[in-house]
Amino acid sequence: MSATRSALTLVPTPIGNLDDITLRAAKVFAEVDAVVAEDTRVTGRLLQHLGVGKPLISFHGNNEHRMVEQLVKRLLAGERFALVTDAGTPGISDPGFLLVRAAVKEGVSVECLPGATAFVPALVVSGLPCDRFVFEGFLPMKKGRRTRLAMLAQEPRTVVLYESPHRLPRTLKELAEAFGAARAASVSREISKMHEETRRGALAELAEHFNTQAARGEFVLVIAGTAHGEAHEAGEE
Repeated sequence: MSATRSALTLVPTPIGNLDDITLRAAKVFAEVDAVVAEDTRVTGRLLQHLGVGKPLISFHGNNEHRMVEQLVKRLLAGERFALVTDAGTPGISDPGFLLVRAAVKEGVSVECLPGATAFVPALVVSGLPCDRFVFEGFLPMKKGRRTRLAMLAQEPRTVVLYESPHRLPRTLKELAEAFGAARAASVSREISKMHEETRRGALAELAEHFNTQAARGEFVLVIAGTAHGEAHEAGEE
């Protein structure tokens, strides 16, 4: 039985340990005509680990708009592609969405395999409510950043963010100012890798820690919603 029935298959890839790849993902790589990758060097190492040799097509933030039309034409002509990001599920905070949208618009069959994504394990181990949450990805760099923070500060659900190491101290400081210094949160990094770590505490405590400690790796921030904070305070009275 074929591992994929669609022209375009989104394949989640390991966010750390390469052995986290699924058997079905390996079969998809073996069946498709080419692999569309964010960084061909990263994906090349994964395919080498699996013993699969396939052409790699570069598709990233600098060429996404130019490549979408070309890739859809090839899909319509009968080629089958696997779409991957460097780590995790393609389409989450990466240009994969643009290709999926264009393919769907043209009637190309699209499917996504279940698999790794960084924010789910970070949310689950945070100790904060994960029955209802909002995933925001990366905050705006400049325009609209303050407005977004003010809006999220009133969010009753648990808030999940992505952040890069060099921006982490600034973001934690701004979160503490917008959400309140005592708001509970957790910071996870290097999920499923050798140096995986989750640090939990109040936003002010986390901001102070990462202001003095060098931040390495990619980070997932999980912040308690207002409903959790209110319930916590009521329970202490």
